[in-house]
Amino acid sequence: MKKNLRGTWPQALVTFFGPIFLVVLIRWLVFEPFVIPSGSMIPTLLIHDHIFVNKLSYGVHVPFGKSFLWQWAGPTKGSVVVFRFPENPDVYYVKRVVATAGDEISVRHGDLRVNGKKISQTLLPVGSEEEDEFQYFSEVEGDSTHVVRYLNKEFSEFSKVKVPDQHFFVMGDNRDQSNDSRFWGFVPEKYLVGRASLIWLSCDETLESAQFICDPGTLRWSRLLQFIH
Repeated sequence: MKKNLRGTWPQALVTFFGPIFLVVLIRWLVFEPFVIPSGSMIPTLLIHDHIFVNKLSYGVHVPFGKSFLWQWAGPTKGSVVVFRFPENPDVYYVKRVVATAGDEISVRHGDLRVNGKKISQTLLPVGSEEEDEFQYFSEVEGDSTHVVRYLNKEFSEFSKVKVPDQHFFVMGDNRDQSNDSRFWGFVPEKYLVGRASLIWLSCDETLESAQFICDPGTLRWSRLLQFIH
């Protein structure tokens, strides 16, 4: 019996390109994966943490573009965000938002102040080996409670500035080892990519042949599928 092949090619095209289109659509609209390349967000994010960024947190982006098609929210204080570096929009940074439009921010003797109010920090006990080098503090800002670290807190200084409209101010949780707004200024809201939401994979080492792929023997199992706060 002769088979009817009518419709075979359209069905084949949908079967082949449908999943590809769906993946591209999800990556454009909803989630985008990133790999942490530096220690500027230690202890919240470690080198070789693989994270998902929620791109719908603040709006919908222009397809394959660098700005919003429709933006319905700005970043909130205490949130961890991924954004395009203002001095080179082709480079992505991940930091914590510490001040938003209209806020006045300063750091004196290590104390972070927003609108004249000192941000709550509580010294945490750490192991003796790290205690000589780093200090860890539990910090509360907005709805976020997180841990930050300093090499020498009392020497951390930053003169008061006011965040302009449609901009925000970021710092790394590794306060004395982070290249952030204290050095290069404010971030335009249009450069937001999204909110860092989940660590889905983490490892100590990557493969020599592919630096973005984890070495299975060095997985940090305790960090897998951890929400980012």
